Amino acid sequence: MKPIRTYLPLLVLVAGCASTTAPPPVPTPATPVFSWYHEAARTQPVLRIDAALSLITVTVRRGGTFARMGHDHVVASRSIEGFVAPDAGRADFRFRLDQMTVDETDLRTKAGLNTQPDVDAIAGTRTNMLTRVLDAERFPLVELHAERAAGKGDLLRLTVTLHGVARTVDVPTTIVRSADGLTASGAFILKQSDFGITPMSVMGGALTVQDPMELAFRIVAAPQR
Repeated sequence: MKPIRTYLPLLVLVAGCASTTAPPPVPTPATPVFSWYHEAARTQPVLRIDAALSLITVTVRRGGTFARMGHDHVVASRSIEGFVAPDAGRADFRFRLDQMTVDETDLRTKAGLNTQPDVDAIAGTRTNMLTRVLDAERFPLVELHAERAAGKGDLLRLTVTLHGVARTVDVPTTIVRSADGLTASGAFILKQSDFGITPMSVMGGALTVQDPMELAFRIVAAPQR
């Protein structure tokens, strides 16, 4: 029996109907938040996030009595834009939901998933996620603001805005600075319900998408050219 096609929520994260490759980037306008970095660059170092080297992944898992009939999924963003001000201890970045990929083979392998959904399953996941769950036309962006958590060592205080709702968490983060810029990496868990999202279920709850989303990130920023 073929697995039932569920959806994949998010920052977890989408590919074209016949491919797992993200569509071409869509230009987005400057925001007041990003304008802060343009002003700050006059007096302090400001780094621009390198989308080609940065990655955010979200893993969501199936649950319920018939969980074996569904798929776990990995969604990823490779189109992150934003800035880092290291001396100020802050960063702001964002990505579009409709530029994310679903179930790239190598990312599924790294997540320990030993199956690969077919093209139709991926297309169904993408459609359900963007339309039925996230209302991506109304809320197209995931926005993140990070600050050093005062007195908490390697923790970053990260505010995630998704589906029109903002939530703040302290995230253990490894930050490496060099002459070439900065790399920040870490992992944490959010719940869909924290953002007013109801995890999808079918067959009266016998097959569900679990509420937790496992997020991992690697943000690379370099001096602006």
